[in-house]
Amino acid sequence: MDKSRKTVAEYMEKALADSKEAAPEDLLFSYKGTLYPAAFCNLETFQVLDSFEARSDDVILVGYPRNGTNWLDQVLNDLEITAAKYTKEEINERINTKNELLVLPRLELGDPEKFKILLLVRNPKDTAVSYFHFHNNIPTLPSFSSWDEYFTAFMHGKLCWGSYFGYLVEWNKHMDDENVMVITYEELKENQTLGLKKIADFFGFSLSEEEIQTVAEKSSFEAMKEKSFKTHGTFGKILFRKGIVGDWKDHFSEAQSKEMDRKFEVCLAGTKLGEKMKYGVYCNA
Repeated sequence: MDKSRKTVAEYMEKALADSKEAAPEDLLFSYKGTLYPAAFCNLETFQVLDSFEARSDDVILVGYPRNGTNWLDQVLNDLEITAAKYTKEEINERINTKNELLVLPRLELGDPEKFKILLLVRNPKDTAVSYFHFHNNIPTLPSFSSWDEYFTAFMHGKLCWGSYFGYLVEWNKHMDDENVMVITYEELKENQTLGLKKIADFFGFSLSEEEIQTVAEKSSFEAMKEKSFKTHGTFGKILFRKGIVGDWKDHFSEAQSKEMDRKFEVCLAGTKLGEKMKYGVYCNA
């Protein structure tokens, strides 16, 4: 690998370090009314995204911050490698190529050339809690003085990447699109093997039961957290926190829980995406 190029982990380390010296007002910028982190995103990329055209064989993994996209990204990578039956040398070459910083693997952070869509969603209460800790642990985003202050910002969409509820409402419009598959964080946690089978079928990966199980064990949240320093450097500790379902119960007041229940009812009750998310199962006290 060209030693003049930085790995993704090295790039993230530099961004974290630089952001610690930045003024709070310089951490974010707004594009079409939505906030984004200045350390990773730029205006030129968003202008390109307004007009990009996807290729028919491209793949997009879609997820709001703290929905579990870093975890599922590794799952997809392991499924594809296993299905392709690469040799050990080919696998090592792919790993080295992936670690080489050509662009960061996010549309809004780099080159927008993707297509077939896997949409990952997570119950909004756990999403809110995970994003709260992310905001307060990463120097590239402004911190909040309290959970209550953050909760108000989350409910009004005054965060990077905008309103989670607005995001869900927009994706609900695409539930019947043939090139879109929706999977929830919770169903992956409950039965990762079954979830991987569904994903493999959607992308046409030919895998045996044994191969699916091997990928599930290799790409479990716990396994990824254990090796996160090697894969993501210091940033890994920020990305992989608890990875559990129901953590919201230690943060929400009764009033806040009811407020979010009403928000979900207004935005998603009776919709296909709302039903898929099983809000009543995962968001009741």
